Amino acid sequence: MPVPTRFVLQQGPALRGMGETALGALKQRLGIAKTNGAPSALPGPEVRETFPPRDRALVRAYAKHVGGDPSAYKRRVPAHLFPQWAFALTGKSLEGLEYPMLAAMNGGCRLVQNAPLPIDEPLEVSSRLESVDDDGRRAILEQRVVTSTPSAPEAVVAHLYIFVPLGKKNGKSGGKKSDKPRVPADAKEIAFWRLREDAGLDFAKLTGDFNPVHWVPAYAKAFGFRNTILHGFGTMARAIEGLNRGLFAGDVDALEEVHVRFTRPLVLPAKVGLYVRDEQLFVGDAPGGPAYLTGTFRTR
Repeated sequence: MPVPTRFVLQQGPALRGMGETALGALKQRLGIAKTNGAPSALPGPEVRETFPPRDRALVRAYAKHVGGDPSAYKRRVPAHLFPQWAFALTGKSLEGLEYPMLAAMNGGCRLVQNAPLPIDEPLEVSSRLESVDDDGRRAILEQRVVTSTPSAPEAVVAHLYIFVPLGKKNGKSGGKKSDKPRVPADAKEIAFWRLREDAGLDFAKLTGDFNPVHWVPAYAKAFGFRNTILHGFGTMARAIEGLNRGLFAGDVDALEEVHVRFTRPLVLPAKVGLYVRDEQLFVGDAPGGPAYLTGTFRTR
């Protein structure tokens, strides 16, 4: 069943933040702003904002959508829902950064769960640019987003990795491209999902990430995809809930940290599995097949 459209009414801060980011990127593309300049001092300044407690109905719908147990989140907010409020700030922490952000891609995320996020407390959120790795061909921007509540300081810490292509350096391509990651042949499947064509739209309704590449087929095809692609954070959320159910017997406190890379676009609709080998995780079609997400996890 599709996610109710009424949840879009709760996405004002995320839509505002993403709109500001898109506008800044468009100004760069039009030549109004300079590009390819690195910041002079890091970490950058913190941007802070306080958000009201999360809506219980939205939290239930989100948990169900990503394969979690809604009853596990009666008194808490899933840590992996952080994009729903973080997007309001992440663009601000990149203001004035002279990189071609219209070409930026979400490369991955490290998520640390220090404590539960109480569902009935306001969220105190800070965002800053933590580091920049620029080799002339591409830049990787690391943003640090901290979510606290009055009773749980620094409950959730997320590190976002943004990949920005810069082109060739000194006329060279930078060497041989590495092979795309694959699911190891000996990895064990612990979850399997049938993702509908509208999975991107449903995730957007719940988080505010309305990038049209995730829900408008014509737009996705214009960028070279066969159809819309699932949000990287949507794949990550499903992977975390797959671990909770498949390895931790439903214990949402067992996972302390997960660090993932988004390695291929996951074109919708799709049938994919979650695979583990030791403390490594993979989302892919089958053992030996291509991986859309790779990562590692650590328990308490």
